[in-house]
Amino acid sequence: MASGCAKRGGCPSDYVAVSIAAICFLVLLSRSVLPCLIHKAPRNNSSSFWIPVIQVFSSFNLLFSTMMSINLLQFKTKHWWQYCYLWSVWVEGPLGFGLLMSCRITQAFQLYFIFVKKRLPPVKSYVFLPLVLLPWIFGAAIVQAKRPLDSQCHMGLEWTLPVAGLNALYVLALLAFTRAIRHVEFRFDELRDLWKGILVSATSVALWVTSFVLNEIHTDTSWLQVTSRFVLLVTGGILVIVFFSISSHQPLLAQISFKNRQEFPRMGLALGIHDSGLLFRKEEVRPVDPNEPLDKLLLNKRFRKSLMEFADSCYAGETLHFYEEVYEHGKIPEGDSIRRIYMARHIMEKFIVAGAEMEVNVSHKTRQEILTTQDLTHLDLFKNALNEVMQLIKMNLVRDYWSSTFFIKFKEEVAMDKEGWSLSPPRMSLVQGSDDPFYQEHMSKSSTSRYSSPS
Repeated sequence: MASGCAKRGGCPSDYVAVSIAAICFLVLLSRSVLPCLIHKAPRNNSSSFWIPVIQVFSSFNLLFSTMMSINLLQFKTKHWWQYCYLWSVWVEGPLGFGLLMSCRITQAFQLYFIFVKKRLPPVKSYVFLPLVLLPWIFGAAIVQAKRPLDSQCHMGLEWTLPVAGLNALYVLALLAFTRAIRHVEFRFDELRDLWKGILVSATSVALWVTSFVLNEIHTDTSWLQVTSRFVLLVTGGILVIVFFSISSHQPLLAQISFKNRQEFPRMGLALGIHDSGLLFRKEEVRPVDPNEPLDKLLLNKRFRKSLMEFADSCYAGETLHFYEEVYEHGKIPEGDSIRRIYMARHIMEKFIVAGAEMEVNVSHKTRQEILTTQDLTHLDLFKNALNEVMQLIKMNLVRDYWSSTFFIKFKEEVAMDKEGWSLSPPRMSLVQGSDDPFYQEHMSKSSTSRYSSPS
């Protein structure tokens, strides 16, 4: 039989494994929290926020329960909280690896319906996730009832293989959903993250099964006991770092670089939706006529910016922000279904769903039409909602804006910039000679300036 620290725990390699696991979890925590803290990313109540939070929670459970269940630390006396079935069966199983895999399966399930079926999933994530976790809960209940663990938290081979099979079943389920979406051209590496998760989880399961079987069967070999539990914990630490990814549900955060302290980008920028055509100052600073239709006034960017600042000061800016996001959504070509889905889903989570970050005041019928749509790429998906929002802007914001200091400031800026020309720097063309459409204009201007005498 194994003796000394191999049996009771507390070997030098055990503390090294605990240190590695702690470092891995801190790295995981920094990856999930720092982007939100540094860039002040908005928090919403959708699955895009809660699933990554649950992943962090399950990662901690997996590492801590592994440490507690395989006797890595040496305790002089036995405490009630060292109960084997608590850590080995419940925390490490359903609340650890099972919950971690269930989160990724839920993400793959959502991606399948959104990008393949082009509609929102028929089952909410807070319902689907517990359903996926049920096999783990039933399995843990059976182990709890049969009580196969000994005083050292070891179970026999007849129990080890079914547990390994349950782990493999979840990897296969994730593989099935990932294969179903493999043809989708994602913009934020969601598919790559899922394949990476499958590879890492499959490798981890293989290492775990090998180490677990050796740890359970060869209880009389000291070096094998020490080595196997070291591999178990270190593999778990590597798993939670590589396996964790938030890009599947928060693509904006995936674009943030810690080296570049840029502002939190809009979805339109992340998707590469830019303004088309050249902007001339004479178009931007033209006087605004309050009698013009609102939809025409909002095409003036400077006016829209001024009105949005006024709306934000009145804590009613969600209507203008919604208009701008829908306006960007309309710029995406009809055939670009992937980007249209990204943008539509972003608008839904930000403005449409109940309790959203900037929920707009639209009728229940309109809200349900959007949330239950069978085609997320439909051109008129937000048409009714936009009409209702435009009515709110006309009746409230615009009327107050005309008598506000923001409009006075806007008129002063128009008057000051009335003589200007271009808002953007001179355009550099890669085309040379007569093939350049700007060539004649450049030549005429340079010739005029060259031969005209100074006044």
